[in-house]
Amino acid sequence: MKETTPAAMPPCFKRWCQRFDDIFGHIAQKREFRNYLGGLLGESERKNIQQMAANAIGVSYHKLHHFLTAAPWSAMELNQRRLEVMNQCRQTKINRGFSLIVDDSGHRKSGNFTEVVGRQYIGEIGKTENGVVAVTTHLYDGIKSLPLDIELYQKADSLPEGKADPEFKKKAEIAIDLIDQSLARGYRPGIVLMDAGYGNNASCLQELENRKLKYIGGLAKNRKVIIQKVGDKKEEIRVDDLARALPSEAFSKIQLQLEKPRTVWVATREIELSKYIGNRVVAIVMNAATYDEASDIDYLMTNVELSTATAEWVVKTYSQRNWVEVFYREAKGWLGLKEYQVRDKRSLKRHLILVFCAYSFILWHTLTGGLRRRWANKPLNTFTEALEAFRTAISFRFVKWLNENWDVFSAYKASLGFIWA
Repeated sequence: MKETTPAAMPPCFKRWCQRFDDIFGHIAQKREFRNYLGGLLGESERKNIQQMAANAIGVSYHKLHHFLTAAPWSAMELNQRRLEVMNQCRQTKINRGFSLIVDDSGHRKSGNFTEVVGRQYIGEIGKTENGVVAVTTHLYDGIKSLPLDIELYQKADSLPEGKADPEFKKKAEIAIDLIDQSLARGYRPGIVLMDAGYGNNASCLQELENRKLKYIGGLAKNRKVIIQKVGDKKEEIRVDDLARALPSEAFSKIQLQLEKPRTVWVATREIELSKYIGNRVVAIVMNAATYDEASDIDYLMTNVELSTATAEWVVKTYSQRNWVEVFYREAKGWLGLKEYQVRDKRSLKRHLILVFCAYSFILWHTLTGGLRRRWANKPLNTFTEALEAFRTAISFRFVKWLNENWDVFSAYKASLGFIWA
């Protein structure tokens, strides 16, 4: 049922929103925070302001728009409170030694009026297009997958002074800033996982090592590494040439239990990098037993010692990066992460943080069992199942409200040009 009303929101939603009330200085901001969050969690086909307001009786587009674009509240403070709320409960708290996933995600955006839009590579479609890109940090601790922080990336050519502009930051620099935010909160990861966009960046790796963080990062196939030859001889070689030179018996067959089970063949080798002190471990991951047969080859590198960084450990630990892709799919598909009607950077950042809050609401109630006890007679094992249970609660309470407020609903339909008879 698309239509709803703020009066139909279940008590668990109201209690969740009360945890954020002191962030908003005015009662109108508190009300629109609930309306916006409810719209993101509701059944509107689109999650832009106009559609959410049109489908909610008693919600005004202009008030919702003002809340997102002009009202004086801090997205950073809201995000900090969200993480504090998650950390207060035994089932949802951030456990030590978690994996911190660094990634960026983009989506198409036409036109040139939105502040951070630029022609750039969009991973969602796999090519260069006009769009928006954001860098995120994400947590996975074996139990839950949780977004931590997000920052929008702005291309140099969209800034007045280009790369010399004080506002310009490379994606790797943004990633380090986001990691520092987690460290400042006391959230120290056991391992940092990142793709080749960051793992192949020497300055990014150096910054991680300066912070004494362990990492696994992707490598470009043309990255040169130094390997030990017979005796004291050393050779500098590209990692794809190293993979080609390894015998088939050097690869171990490993089964990965992902959304779709996958079999890979992995070999590890201790290497050195020029201008770096100490050894690293490189892992070659193929989808076939031999290099010539493989159609998909990934190259990974870690600063974890070889005794720990076995082929199985590297590939199974790095496979946890899949959880950030699951989050993007759920947040974009169900919560409108890429649907908004704003132009400026601040408002867009607010929308993204509000999506994080909506996602955390469902995650919190999934892990604590509240939705299962009240609105489902089966286990809620996935985000979509838990969201559907919550929407069932909204529908039930809306039908009850409707039976008591026919005149209000009729007036709402009449305002849209329809007759409710």
